[in-house]
Amino acid sequence: MNSKIKIQLSFMMFLEFFIWGGWFVTLGTFLGDNLKASGGEIAMAFSTQSWGAIIAPFIIGLIADRYFNAERILGVLHLLGAVLMYQMYNSVDFTGFYPYVLGYMIIYMPTLALVNSISFNQMKDPAKEFSFVRVFGTIGWIVAGLIISYVFLWDSPEARGEGMLRNTFLMVAIASAVLGLFSFTLPKTPPTAVKEEKVSVSTILGLDALKLLKDRNFLIFFLSSVLICIPLAFYYQNANPFLAEIGMDNPTGKMTIGQASEVLFMLLLPFFFKRFGFKMTIIAGMLAWAVRYFLFAYGNAGDLAFMLIIGIALHGICYDFFFVSGQIYTDSKAGEKFKSAAQGLITLATYGFGMLIGFWVAGKISDMYLISDNTHDWVNIWTFPAIFAFVVMVLFAIFFKNEVIEYKK
Repeated sequence: MNSKIKIQLSFMMFLEFFIWGGWFVTLGTFLGDNLKASGGEIAMAFSTQSWGAIIAPFIIGLIADRYFNAERILGVLHLLGAVLMYQMYNSVDFTGFYPYVLGYMIIYMPTLALVNSISFNQMKDPAKEFSFVRVFGTIGWIVAGLIISYVFLWDSPEARGEGMLRNTFLMVAIASAVLGLFSFTLPKTPPTAVKEEKVSVSTILGLDALKLLKDRNFLIFFLSSVLICIPLAFYYQNANPFLAEIGMDNPTGKMTIGQASEVLFMLLLPFFFKRFGFKMTIIAGMLAWAVRYFLFAYGNAGDLAFMLIIGIALHGICYDFFFVSGQIYTDSKAGEKFKSAAQGLITLATYGFGMLIGFWVAGKISDMYLISDNTHDWVNIWTFPAIFAFVVMVLFAIFFKNEVIEYKK
Protein backbone atom coordinates (compact mmCIF):
# COMPACT_ATOMS: atom_id res chain seq x y z
CA MET A 1 0.00 0.00 0.00
CA ASN A 2 1.63 3.23 -1.16
CA SER A 3 1.67 6.50 0.80
CA LYS A 4 -1.03 8.17 -1.30
CA ILE A 5 -3.53 5.37 -0.65
CA LYS A 6 -2.59 5.28 3.03
CA ILE A 7 -3.33 9.02 3.32
CA GLN A 8 -6.61 8.62 1.44
CA LEU A 9 -7.78 5.77 3.67
CA SER A 10 -6.69 7.60 6.84
CA PHE A 11 -8.62 10.74 5.82
CA MET A 12 -11.65 8.58 5.01
CA MET A 13 -11.52 7.00 8.48
CA PHE A 14 -11.01 10.40 10.13
CA LEU A 15 -14.14 11.84 8.50
CA GLU A 16 -16.18 8.65 9.03
CA PHE A 17 -15.82 8.84 12.80
CA PHE A 18 -15.66 12.65 13.00
CA ILE A 19 -19.17 12.51 11.55
CA TRP A 20 -20.42 10.01 14.14
CA GLY A 21 -18.74 11.64 17.13
CA GLY A 22 -19.74 15.13 15.96
CA TRP A 23 -23.43 14.71 16.83
CA PHE A 24 -24.09 11.38 18.54
CA VAL A 25 -22.30 12.25 21.80
CA THR A 26 -24.33 15.41 22.39
CA LEU A 27 -27.61 14.05 20.96
CA GLY A 28 -29.22 13.37 24.35
CA THR A 29 -28.29 16.80 25.67
CA PHE A 30 -29.65 18.53 22.55
CA LEU A 31 -32.91 16.60 22.59
CA GLY A 32 -33.54 17.20 26.29
CA ASP A 33 -32.54 20.88 26.35
CA ASN A 34 -33.73 22.10 22.97
CA LEU A 35 -36.49 19.80 21.77
CA LYS A 36 -37.79 19.07 25.30
CA ALA A 37 -37.76 15.34 24.58
CA SER A 38 -38.63 12.86 27.33
CA GLY A 39 -36.35 10.01 28.36
CA GLY A 40 -38.45 7.65 26.26
CA GLU A 41 -38.17 9.88 23.20
CA ILE A 42 -34.42 10.24 23.66
CA ALA A 43 -34.24 6.43 23.88
CA MET A 44 -36.14 6.22 20.57
CA ALA A 45 -33.59 8.53 18.94
CA PHE A 46 -30.62 6.52 20.20
CA SER A 47 -32.33 3.27 19.22
CA THR A 48 -32.05 4.31 15.59
CA GLN A 49 -28.42 3.14 15.87
CA SER A 50 -29.68 -0.35 16.64
CA TRP A 51 -32.21 -0.32 13.81
CA GLY A 52 -29.42 0.79 11.51
CA ALA A 53 -27.23 -2.08 12.73
CA ILE A 54 -30.07 -4.55 12.11
CA ILE A 55 -30.82 -3.27 8.60
CA ALA A 56 -27.18 -2.63 7.56
CA PRO A 57 -26.36 -6.27 6.65
CA PHE A 58 -29.13 -6.25 4.06
CA ILE A 59 -27.73 -3.12 2.37
CA ILE A 60 -24.22 -4.57 2.35
CA GLY A 61 -25.16 -8.18 1.59
CA LEU A 62 -27.81 -7.53 -1.04
CA ILE A 63 -26.46 -4.40 -2.75
CA ALA A 64 -22.85 -3.42 -2.02
CA ASP A 65 -21.38 -6.93 -2.14
CA ARG A 66 -23.18 -7.82 -5.39
CA TYR A 67 -23.79 -4.86 -7.70
CA PHE A 68 -21.76 -1.71 -6.99
CA ASN A 69 -18.28 -0.63 -6.02
CA ALA A 70 -18.01 -0.05 -2.27
CA GLU A 71 -16.51 3.45 -2.65
CA ARG A 72 -19.46 4.56 -4.82
CA ILE A 73 -22.01 3.23 -2.34
CA LEU A 74 -20.07 5.04 0.42
CA GLY A 75 -20.19 8.29 -1.54
CA VAL A 76 -23.92 8.11 -2.27
CA LEU A 77 -24.80 7.21 1.34
CA HIS A 78 -22.81 10.09 2.81
CA LEU A 79 -24.27 12.59 0.33
CA LEU A 80 -27.76 11.43 1.32
CA GLY A 81 -26.63 11.62 4.94
CA ALA A 82 -25.62 15.26 4.49
CA VAL A 83 -29.16 16.10 3.33
CA LEU A 84 -30.78 14.27 6.27
CA MET A 85 -28.36 15.83 8.74
CA TYR A 86 -29.26 19.29 7.42
CA GLN A 87 -32.94 18.46 7.97
CA MET A 88 -32.12 17.46 11.57
CA TYR A 89 -30.42 20.86 11.95
CA ASN A 90 -33.67 22.56 10.87
CA SER A 91 -35.99 20.46 13.07
CA VAL A 92 -37.89 22.32 15.79
CA ASP A 93 -39.57 19.43 17.63
CA PHE A 94 -39.00 15.74 18.27
CA THR A 95 -41.84 14.64 15.98
CA GLY A 96 -40.18 16.34 13.04
CA PHE A 97 -36.68 15.28 14.10
CA TYR A 98 -37.23 11.53 14.54
CA PRO A 99 -37.89 10.46 10.90
CA TYR A 100 -34.66 12.15 9.81
CA VAL A 101 -32.49 10.58 12.52
CA LEU A 102 -34.01 7.16 11.78
CA GLY A 103 -33.35 7.54 8.06
CA TYR A 104 -29.86 8.83 8.74
CA MET A 105 -28.79 5.92 10.94
CA ILE A 106 -30.21 3.37 8.49
CA ILE A 107 -27.86 4.75 5.80
CA TYR A 108 -24.93 5.57 8.12
CA MET A 109 -24.48 2.19 9.86
CA PRO A 110 -23.68 0.34 6.59
CA THR A 111 -20.84 2.81 5.95
CA LEU A 112 -18.96 1.39 8.94
CA ALA A 113 -18.58 -1.91 7.09
CA LEU A 114 -17.89 -0.15 3.78
CA VAL A 115 -14.89 1.85 5.04
CA ASN A 116 -13.43 -1.40 6.40
CA SER A 117 -13.98 -3.20 3.08
CA ILE A 118 -12.38 -0.37 1.11
CA SER A 119 -9.39 -0.39 3.47
CA PHE A 120 -8.89 -4.16 3.51
CA ASN A 121 -9.09 -4.29 -0.29
CA GLN A 122 -5.96 -2.10 -0.54
CA MET A 123 -3.88 -3.91 2.08
CA LYS A 124 -1.48 -6.76 1.53
CA ASP A 125 -1.27 -7.46 5.28
CA PRO A 126 -4.34 -6.02 7.06
CA ALA A 127 -3.17 -7.38 10.43
CA LYS A 128 -0.21 -4.99 10.28
CA GLU A 129 -1.59 -2.13 8.20
CA PHE A 130 -5.21 -1.68 9.32
CA SER A 131 -4.54 -0.41 12.86
CA PHE A 132 -2.60 2.61 11.52
CA VAL A 133 -5.55 3.57 9.29
CA ARG A 134 -8.25 2.78 11.86
CA VAL A 135 -6.68 4.88 14.62
CA PHE A 136 -7.45 8.00 12.53
CA GLY A 137 -11.12 7.18 13.07
CA THR A 138 -10.66 7.45 16.83
CA ILE A 139 -8.71 10.68 16.29
CA GLY A 140 -11.63 12.00 14.22
CA TRP A 141 -14.08 11.26 17.05
CA ILE A 142 -11.78 13.02 19.53
CA VAL A 143 -11.32 16.08 17.30
CA ALA A 144 -15.10 16.43 16.89
CA GLY A 145 -15.56 16.51 20.68
CA LEU A 146 -12.75 19.01 21.17
CA ILE A 147 -14.17 21.31 18.49
CA ILE A 148 -17.62 21.26 20.10
CA SER A 149 -16.29 22.01 23.59
CA TYR A 150 -13.16 24.10 23.13
CA VAL A 151 -13.45 25.81 19.73
CA PHE A 152 -17.12 26.72 19.40
CA LEU A 153 -18.14 26.16 23.07
CA TRP A 154 -21.51 24.82 21.90
CA ASP A 155 -21.96 22.68 25.04
CA SER A 156 -21.41 25.50 27.54
CA PRO A 157 -24.47 26.31 29.72
CA GLU A 158 -25.02 29.65 27.97
CA ALA A 159 -24.70 28.18 24.47
CA ARG A 160 -26.96 25.23 25.30
CA GLY A 161 -29.58 27.69 26.54
CA GLU A 162 -29.42 29.47 23.19
CA GLY A 163 -29.79 26.19 21.30
CA MET A 164 -26.28 26.24 19.85
CA LEU A 165 -25.92 22.44 19.98
CA ARG A 166 -28.06 22.28 16.85
CA ASN A 167 -24.97 23.53 15.01
CA THR A 168 -23.39 20.08 15.50
CA PHE A 169 -25.78 18.78 12.83
CA LEU A 170 -24.75 21.52 10.41
CA MET A 171 -21.06 20.79 11.06
CA VAL A 172 -21.61 17.09 10.43
CA ALA A 173 -23.74 17.75 7.33
CA ILE A 174 -20.78 19.63 5.83
CA ALA A 175 -18.34 16.85 6.82
CA SER A 176 -20.69 14.21 5.40
CA ALA A 177 -20.90 16.08 2.08
CA VAL A 178 -17.09 16.34 1.96
CA LEU A 179 -16.69 12.60 2.63
CA GLY A 180 -19.41 11.81 0.10
CA LEU A 181 -17.58 13.66 -2.65
CA PHE A 182 -14.16 12.45 -1.51
CA SER A 183 -15.35 8.82 -1.61
CA PHE A 184 -15.52 8.90 -5.41
CA THR A 185 -11.74 9.53 -5.48
CA LEU A 186 -10.98 6.47 -3.34
CA PRO A 187 -9.36 3.34 -4.84
CA LYS A 188 -11.85 1.14 -6.66
CA THR A 189 -13.37 -1.63 -4.57
CA PRO A 190 -15.47 -3.84 -6.87
CA PRO A 191 -18.24 -6.17 -5.66
CA THR A 192 -16.99 -9.39 -4.10
CA ALA A 193 -20.04 -11.60 -4.52
CA VAL A 194 -21.28 -13.19 -7.74
CA LYS A 195 -24.56 -11.56 -8.87
CA GLU A 196 -26.15 -14.84 -9.87
CA GLU A 197 -25.21 -16.55 -6.62
CA LYS A 198 -28.20 -17.13 -4.36
CA VAL A 199 -28.03 -15.40 -1.00
CA SER A 200 -30.21 -16.19 2.01
CA VAL A 201 -31.37 -14.02 4.88
CA SER A 202 -29.65 -16.37 7.32
CA THR A 203 -26.33 -15.87 5.51
CA ILE A 204 -26.67 -12.07 5.48
CA LEU A 205 -27.48 -11.90 9.19
CA GLY A 206 -24.79 -14.38 10.16
CA LEU A 207 -27.37 -16.90 11.35
CA ASP A 208 -25.31 -19.69 9.80
CA ALA A 209 -23.13 -19.32 12.89
CA LEU A 210 -25.99 -20.16 15.29
CA LYS A 211 -24.62 -23.69 15.55
CA LEU A 212 -21.79 -22.21 17.64
CA LEU A 213 -24.35 -21.71 20.42
CA LYS A 214 -24.31 -25.48 20.97
CA ASP A 215 -20.95 -24.86 22.64
CA ARG A 216 -21.83 -24.08 26.28
CA ASN A 217 -19.01 -21.60 26.75
CA PHE A 218 -19.86 -19.69 23.59
CA LEU A 219 -23.54 -19.59 24.61
CA ILE A 220 -22.61 -18.06 27.97
CA PHE A 221 -20.38 -15.50 26.22
CA PHE A 222 -23.11 -14.74 23.65
CA LEU A 223 -25.78 -14.12 26.31
CA SER A 224 -23.35 -12.03 28.37
CA SER A 225 -22.58 -9.93 25.29
CA VAL A 226 -26.26 -9.14 24.77
CA LEU A 227 -26.85 -8.36 28.46
CA ILE A 228 -23.78 -6.13 28.90
CA CYS A 229 -25.10 -3.92 26.08
CA ILE A 230 -27.86 -2.78 28.43
CA PRO A 231 -25.46 -0.85 30.71
CA LEU A 232 -23.45 0.17 27.62
CA ALA A 233 -26.54 1.95 26.27
CA PHE A 234 -26.75 4.01 29.47
CA TYR A 235 -23.32 5.51 28.73
CA TYR A 236 -24.09 6.47 25.14
CA GLN A 237 -27.52 7.87 26.00
CA ASN A 238 -26.97 9.54 29.38
CA ALA A 239 -23.31 10.43 29.90
CA ASN A 240 -23.27 13.76 28.06
CA PRO A 241 -26.65 14.99 29.40
CA PHE A 242 -25.54 13.94 32.91
CA LEU A 243 -22.23 15.82 32.75
CA ALA A 244 -23.93 18.89 31.27
CA GLU A 245 -26.77 18.85 33.81
CA ILE A 246 -24.51 18.68 36.87
CA GLY A 247 -22.43 21.59 35.58
CA MET A 248 -19.17 20.05 34.34
CA ASP A 249 -17.27 22.44 32.09
CA ASN A 250 -16.71 21.32 28.47
CA PRO A 251 -18.44 17.93 28.94
CA THR A 252 -18.09 16.84 25.30
CA GLY A 253 -14.40 17.64 25.23
CA LYS A 254 -13.80 15.78 28.49
CA MET A 255 -15.60 12.73 27.13
CA THR A 256 -12.88 12.40 24.48
CA ILE A 257 -10.69 11.09 27.32
CA GLY A 258 -12.65 7.87 26.82
CA GLN A 259 -11.52 7.58 23.20
CA ALA A 260 -7.91 8.35 24.15
CA SER A 261 -8.02 5.56 26.73
CA GLU A 262 -9.52 3.28 24.08
CA VAL A 263 -6.35 3.70 22.00
CA LEU A 264 -4.13 3.07 25.05
CA PHE A 265 -5.90 -0.08 26.21
CA MET A 266 -6.11 -1.40 22.66
CA LEU A 267 -2.30 -1.43 22.73
CA LEU A 268 -2.27 -3.09 26.18
CA LEU A 269 -4.88 -5.70 25.28
CA PRO A 270 -2.52 -8.27 23.68
CA PHE A 271 -0.34 -8.29 26.82
CA PHE A 272 -3.31 -8.60 29.18
CA PHE A 273 -4.90 -11.25 26.98
CA LYS A 274 -1.74 -13.38 27.00
CA ARG A 275 -0.92 -12.82 30.66
CA PHE A 276 -4.36 -13.36 32.22
CA GLY A 277 -6.37 -15.20 29.57
CA PHE A 278 -9.74 -14.59 27.94
CA LYS A 279 -11.98 -15.15 30.95
CA MET A 280 -10.15 -12.72 33.24
CA THR A 281 -9.96 -10.14 30.44
CA ILE A 282 -13.74 -10.27 29.92
CA ILE A 283 -14.36 -10.11 33.68
CA ALA A 284 -12.08 -7.05 33.95
CA GLY A 285 -14.09 -5.37 31.18
CA MET A 286 -17.43 -6.03 32.88
CA LEU A 287 -16.11 -4.99 36.30
CA ALA A 288 -14.95 -1.71 34.76
CA TRP A 289 -18.56 -1.04 33.67
CA ALA A 290 -19.80 -1.49 37.24
CA VAL A 291 -17.01 0.65 38.74
CA ARG A 292 -17.49 3.46 36.19
CA TYR A 293 -21.21 3.77 36.92
CA PHE A 294 -20.69 3.83 40.69
CA LEU A 295 -18.14 6.61 40.10
CA PHE A 296 -20.75 8.48 38.05
CA ALA A 297 -23.38 7.93 40.73
CA TYR A 298 -21.34 9.41 43.58
CA GLY A 299 -19.02 11.87 41.81
CA ASN A 300 -19.82 15.52 41.15
CA ALA A 301 -18.57 18.50 39.14
CA GLY A 302 -16.85 19.99 42.21
CA ASP A 303 -14.32 18.39 44.55
CA LEU A 304 -15.26 14.89 43.37
CA ALA A 305 -14.88 15.67 39.67
CA PHE A 306 -11.89 13.30 39.57
CA MET A 307 -14.34 10.41 40.05
CA LEU A 308 -16.15 11.41 36.85
CA ILE A 309 -12.88 11.74 34.92
CA ILE A 310 -11.78 8.28 36.08
CA GLY A 311 -15.17 6.91 35.06
CA ILE A 312 -14.78 8.38 31.57
CA ALA A 313 -11.19 7.12 31.33
CA LEU A 314 -12.37 3.57 32.08
CA HIS A 315 -14.01 3.49 28.66
CA GLY A 316 -10.91 1.87 27.16
CA ILE A 317 -11.13 -1.10 29.53
CA CYS A 318 -14.92 -1.29 29.26
CA TYR A 319 -14.92 -1.41 25.48
CA ASP A 320 -11.62 -3.01 24.47
CA PHE A 321 -11.42 -5.69 27.14
CA PHE A 322 -14.95 -6.89 26.49
CA PHE A 323 -15.84 -6.24 22.86
CA VAL A 324 -12.45 -6.54 21.18
CA SER A 325 -11.60 -9.60 23.27
CA GLY A 326 -14.98 -11.00 22.34
CA GLN A 327 -14.24 -10.54 18.64
CA ILE A 328 -10.96 -12.44 19.08
CA TYR A 329 -12.72 -15.23 20.99
CA THR A 330 -15.48 -15.45 18.37
CA ASP A 331 -12.88 -15.62 15.59
CA SER A 332 -11.12 -18.51 17.33
CA LYS A 333 -14.34 -20.46 17.91
CA ALA A 334 -15.89 -20.00 14.48
CA GLY A 335 -13.38 -21.75 12.24
CA GLU A 336 -12.56 -20.65 8.71
CA LYS A 337 -16.00 -21.34 7.23
CA PHE A 338 -18.03 -19.28 9.70
CA LYS A 339 -15.66 -16.44 10.63
CA SER A 340 -17.65 -13.69 8.90
CA ALA A 341 -21.00 -15.18 9.85
CA ALA A 342 -19.98 -15.41 13.52
CA GLN A 343 -18.79 -11.79 13.65
CA GLY A 344 -22.01 -10.71 11.93
CA LEU A 345 -24.09 -12.64 14.45
CA ILE A 346 -22.31 -11.02 17.42
CA THR A 347 -22.69 -7.55 15.89
CA LEU A 348 -26.39 -8.13 15.24
CA ALA A 349 -26.92 -9.42 18.78
CA THR A 350 -25.01 -6.60 20.52
CA TYR A 351 -25.30 -3.36 18.53
CA GLY A 352 -28.63 -4.54 17.14
CA PHE A 353 -30.89 -6.23 19.66
CA GLY A 354 -28.81 -5.83 22.84
CA MET A 355 -28.48 -2.07 22.60
CA LEU A 356 -32.05 -1.72 21.34
CA ILE A 357 -33.17 -3.20 24.66
CA GLY A 358 -30.57 -1.14 26.51
CA PHE A 359 -31.69 2.21 25.08
CA TRP A 360 -35.31 1.38 25.92
CA VAL A 361 -34.40 0.49 29.51
CA ALA A 362 -32.21 3.60 29.86
CA GLY A 363 -35.09 5.78 28.70
CA LYS A 364 -37.51 4.19 31.18
CA ILE A 365 -35.07 4.56 34.08
CA SER A 366 -34.30 8.18 33.15
CA ASP A 367 -38.02 9.08 33.10
CA MET A 368 -38.55 7.19 36.37
CA TYR A 369 -36.00 9.38 38.15
CA LEU A 370 -36.92 12.71 36.56
CA ILE A 371 -37.27 15.15 39.48
CA SER A 372 -38.30 18.25 37.56
CA ASP A 373 -37.76 19.77 34.12
CA ASN A 374 -34.21 18.79 33.07
CA THR A 375 -33.28 17.63 36.58
CA HIS A 376 -32.69 13.95 37.42
CA ASP A 377 -31.84 11.74 40.37
CA TRP A 378 -28.55 10.60 38.82
CA VAL A 379 -27.51 8.46 41.80
CA ASN A 380 -30.36 6.04 41.15
CA ILE A 381 -30.06 6.28 37.36
CA TRP A 382 -26.37 5.22 37.42
CA THR A 383 -26.80 2.68 40.23
CA PHE A 384 -29.07 0.53 38.04
CA PRO A 385 -26.51 -0.19 35.24
CA ALA A 386 -23.73 -0.52 37.84
CA ILE A 387 -25.56 -3.32 39.65
CA PHE A 388 -26.72 -4.86 36.36
CA ALA A 389 -23.17 -5.02 34.97
CA PHE A 390 -21.89 -6.49 38.24
CA VAL A 391 -24.55 -9.23 38.20
CA VAL A 392 -23.71 -10.11 34.57
CA MET A 393 -20.04 -10.30 35.54
CA VAL A 394 -20.75 -12.63 38.48
CA LEU A 395 -22.91 -14.94 36.34
CA PHE A 396 -20.24 -15.03 33.63
CA ALA A 397 -17.53 -15.80 36.21
CA ILE A 398 -19.59 -18.68 37.62
CA PHE A 399 -20.83 -20.34 34.43
CA PHE A 400 -18.02 -19.70 31.91
CA LYS A 401 -15.34 -22.37 32.19
CA ASN A 402 -11.81 -21.10 31.74
CA GLU A 403 -10.61 -21.65 28.19
CA VAL A 404 -7.19 -21.16 26.62
CA ILE A 405 -7.50 -18.94 23.54
CA GLU A 406 -4.60 -18.28 21.22
CA TYR A 407 -4.28 -14.58 20.48
CA LYS A 408 -4.35 -14.02 16.71
CA LYS A 409 -2.32 -11.14 15.38
